[in-house]
Amino acid sequence: MVAMTRREPPLPWLEPGEPFPDTGQAWGPDAPAPGLLAAGGTLDTDTLCRAYRAGIFPWFSRGQPILWWSTDPRMVLFPAEFRLHRSLRKTLQRFSQDPRCEIRFNSAFDRVITACAASAREGQDGTWIVPQMVQAYQALHRAGYAYSVETWIDGELAGGLYGVALGRALFGESMFTRVPDASKIALAALVAFSRAHAIELIDCQQNTRHLASLGAREIPRSDFVARMATHTDQAPLDWRFDSLYWHELLTPQPTA
Repeated sequence: MVAMTRREPPLPWLEPGEPFPDTGQAWGPDAPAPGLLAAGGTLDTDTLCRAYRAGIFPWFSRGQPILWWSTDPRMVLFPAEFRLHRSLRKTLQRFSQDPRCEIRFNSAFDRVITACAASAREGQDGTWIVPQMVQAYQALHRAGYAYSVETWIDGELAGGLYGVALGRALFGESMFTRVPDASKIALAALVAFSRAHAIELIDCQQNTRHLASLGAREIPRSDFVARMATHTDQAPLDWRFDSLYWHELLTPQPTA
């Protein structure tokens, strides 16, 4: 998370309901916080939806104002390019055949986001999933714009992830695990679901080594924003997981 100093370029301050600046005005690669676009505003559902549709997302720590970002390049995962490593393939094969294991969508969103916040605190000095963010995304979920993917084992929530869904545009936010590989299973389920529904990409926001190892890559922000303008205006998805979706990952693909 960025530590604000006096040497940053001027940063627009948003009043509630005020339009976001053009993403091209975000701080560039030589600035202290590349991708930072604006501060202020609110985290109400309408503002969050406008932000995501424009390729903008909130990210800030406790004690900071709301900070809005639009990174360039943008890290995304194309479901068709997901790297299913051998060990995870074996895990998914066992999971998909075990009647004690299941994937659920949106059955425990509040528990998932709360666990993600707690998990982030364990590995960082503080967390960006502050109470204000938790409440905002819970409201977003109740409005039908935020989802959770949950890994259940023996009737217990073992891991999962949450994100934002606008039309056919999926944005990943955070994940947690209580059992080894449970969060990876949830991500694999989201990829399988995305392949089955011809979802073009999943937004990952920022580059990390872990995401890159799974096949995520960077694309220009202009490309990402153009794609969002198309995908976010489409009909919403039917958030139900069918065990047949595992075939999207586990069935060998024909070679050219």
